[in-house]
Amino acid sequence: MNKAQWKIAIKFFPTALQWFLNSCLIMLAFILSFLLLKEILEFFKILLTGSSNDYTLILANILLFFLYFEFITMIVKYFKDDYHFPLRYFLYIGITAMVRLIIVEHEHPLDTLIFTLVILILIICYFIINITPLERPKRSQLFSKNHEN
Repeated sequence: MNKAQWKIAIKFFPTALQWFLNSCLIMLAFILSFLLLKEILEFFKILLTGSSNDYTLILANILLFFLYFEFITMIVKYFKDDYHFPLRYFLYIGITAMVRLIIVEHEHPLDTLIFTLVILILIICYFIINITPLERPKRSQLFSKNHEN
Protein backbone atom coordinates (compact mmCIF):
# COMPACT_ATOMS: atom_id res chain seq x y z
CA MET A 1 0.00 0.00 0.00
CA ASN A 2 1.50 3.32 -0.98
CA LYS A 3 1.27 6.55 0.96
CA ALA A 4 -1.67 8.00 -1.05
CA GLN A 5 -3.76 4.84 -0.62
CA TRP A 6 -2.94 4.80 3.10
CA LYS A 7 -4.19 8.40 3.51
CA ILE A 8 -7.44 7.53 1.71
CA ALA A 9 -7.92 4.47 3.93
CA ILE A 10 -7.28 6.52 7.07
CA LYS A 11 -9.88 9.09 5.98
CA PHE A 12 -12.41 6.38 5.10
CA PHE A 13 -12.04 4.40 8.34
CA PRO A 14 -13.71 6.92 10.74
CA THR A 15 -16.54 7.41 8.24
CA ALA A 16 -17.12 3.65 8.02
CA LEU A 17 -17.11 3.35 11.80
CA GLN A 18 -19.57 6.26 12.09
CA TRP A 19 -21.92 4.54 9.61
CA PHE A 20 -21.64 1.29 11.56
CA LEU A 21 -22.34 3.07 14.85
CA ASN A 22 -25.32 4.92 13.37
CA SER A 23 -26.75 1.68 11.94
CA CYS A 24 -26.42 -0.07 15.30
CA LEU A 25 -28.07 2.85 17.11
CA ILE A 26 -30.96 2.83 14.65
CA MET A 27 -31.45 -0.91 15.23
CA LEU A 28 -31.28 -0.33 19.00
CA ALA A 29 -33.89 2.44 18.69
CA PHE A 30 -36.24 0.04 16.89
CA ILE A 31 -35.72 -2.64 19.53
CA LEU A 32 -36.33 -0.15 22.34
CA SER A 33 -39.43 1.15 20.54
CA PHE A 34 -40.75 -2.40 20.32
CA LEU A 35 -40.11 -2.92 24.04
CA LEU A 36 -41.78 0.41 24.82
CA LEU A 37 -44.89 -0.66 22.89
CA LYS A 38 -44.81 -4.01 24.68
CA GLU A 39 -44.75 -2.15 28.02
CA ILE A 40 -47.76 -0.06 26.94
CA LEU A 41 -49.64 -3.26 26.13
CA GLU A 42 -48.72 -4.59 29.56
CA PHE A 43 -50.23 -1.45 31.14
CA PHE A 44 -53.45 -1.93 29.20
CA LYS A 45 -53.57 -5.58 30.25
CA ILE A 46 -53.19 -4.57 33.91
CA LEU A 47 -55.84 -1.84 33.57
CA LEU A 48 -58.39 -3.97 31.72
CA THR A 49 -58.07 -7.13 33.78
CA GLY A 50 -57.44 -5.41 37.09
CA SER A 51 -55.63 -8.57 38.12
CA SER A 52 -52.67 -6.91 39.79
CA ASN A 53 -52.97 -5.08 43.08
CA ASP A 54 -49.19 -5.08 43.52
CA TYR A 55 -48.43 -1.37 43.26
CA THR A 56 -44.67 -1.86 43.43
CA LEU A 57 -44.89 -3.97 40.26
CA ILE A 58 -46.97 -1.29 38.55
CA LEU A 59 -44.52 1.45 39.62
CA ALA A 60 -41.57 -0.66 38.48
CA ASN A 61 -43.23 -1.10 35.07
CA ILE A 62 -43.85 2.65 34.82
CA LEU A 63 -40.21 3.39 35.59
CA LEU A 64 -39.09 0.73 33.11
CA PHE A 65 -41.29 2.50 30.55
CA PHE A 66 -39.49 5.77 31.31
CA LEU A 67 -36.11 4.08 30.97
CA TYR A 68 -37.02 2.89 27.46
CA PHE A 69 -38.36 6.34 26.69
CA GLU A 70 -35.19 8.07 27.93
CA PHE A 71 -32.93 5.79 25.92
CA ILE A 72 -34.94 6.44 22.75
CA THR A 73 -34.87 10.18 23.47
CA MET A 74 -31.12 10.01 23.97
CA ILE A 75 -30.67 8.29 20.59
CA VAL A 76 -32.81 10.96 18.90
CA LYS A 77 -30.78 13.67 20.63
CA TYR A 78 -27.57 11.98 19.43
CA PHE A 79 -28.60 12.39 15.80
CA LYS A 80 -29.92 15.93 16.29
CA ASP A 81 -26.75 17.11 18.07
CA ASP A 82 -24.34 15.96 15.36
CA TYR A 83 -23.39 12.61 16.88
CA HIS A 84 -23.02 13.72 20.47
CA PHE A 85 -24.58 12.19 23.59
CA PRO A 86 -25.33 14.87 26.18
CA LEU A 87 -24.02 13.79 29.58
CA ARG A 88 -27.17 14.93 31.39
CA TYR A 89 -29.23 12.21 29.64
CA PHE A 90 -27.00 9.56 31.17
CA LEU A 91 -27.61 11.18 34.56
CA TYR A 92 -31.40 11.14 33.98
CA ILE A 93 -31.25 7.47 33.07
CA GLY A 94 -29.08 6.69 36.10
CA ILE A 95 -31.43 8.49 38.48
CA THR A 96 -34.49 6.76 37.00
CA ALA A 97 -32.79 3.36 37.17
CA MET A 98 -31.82 3.90 40.81
CA VAL A 99 -35.35 4.97 41.75
CA ARG A 100 -36.64 1.82 40.05
CA LEU A 101 -34.16 -0.26 42.06
CA ILE A 102 -35.33 1.35 45.29
CA ILE A 103 -38.95 0.55 44.46
CA VAL A 104 -38.27 -3.03 43.37
CA GLU A 105 -35.45 -3.99 45.77
CA HIS A 106 -36.38 -2.34 49.07
CA GLU A 107 -36.04 -5.32 51.42
CA HIS A 108 -32.53 -4.46 52.64
CA PRO A 109 -32.20 -1.05 54.30
CA LEU A 110 -28.44 -0.79 53.67
CA ASP A 111 -28.93 -1.36 49.93
CA THR A 112 -31.66 1.28 49.88
CA LEU A 113 -29.35 3.73 51.66
CA ILE A 114 -26.59 3.06 49.12
CA PHE A 115 -29.04 3.53 46.23
CA THR A 116 -30.17 6.87 47.68
CA LEU A 117 -26.55 7.97 48.07
CA VAL A 118 -25.96 7.11 44.42
CA ILE A 119 -28.99 9.25 43.50
CA LEU A 120 -27.57 12.10 45.60
CA ILE A 121 -24.21 11.82 43.81
CA LEU A 122 -25.95 11.84 40.41
CA ILE A 123 -27.95 14.94 41.39
CA ILE A 124 -24.77 16.68 42.56
CA CYS A 125 -23.15 15.81 39.22
CA TYR A 126 -26.17 17.23 37.41
CA PHE A 127 -25.89 20.44 39.46
CA ILE A 128 -22.18 20.73 38.61
CA ILE A 129 -22.92 20.24 34.92
CA ASN A 130 -25.56 22.98 35.03
CA ILE A 131 -23.30 25.54 36.70
CA THR A 132 -20.34 24.99 34.37
CA PRO A 133 -20.21 26.97 31.13
CA LEU A 134 -21.41 25.20 27.98
CA GLU A 135 -18.51 26.40 25.87
CA ARG A 136 -14.98 25.33 26.50
CA PRO A 137 -12.50 28.05 27.34
CA LYS A 138 -10.25 29.27 24.56
CA ARG A 139 -6.98 27.40 24.26
CA SER A 140 -3.95 29.25 25.44
CA GLN A 141 -1.10 30.09 23.08
CA LEU A 142 0.99 27.44 24.80
CA PHE A 143 -1.28 24.64 23.55
CA SER A 144 -2.23 26.15 20.21
CA LYS A 145 -1.50 24.10 17.08
CA ASN A 146 -0.21 27.20 15.29
CA HIS A 147 2.34 27.90 18.03
CA GLU A 148 5.88 27.82 16.65
CA ASN A 149 8.67 26.45 18.84
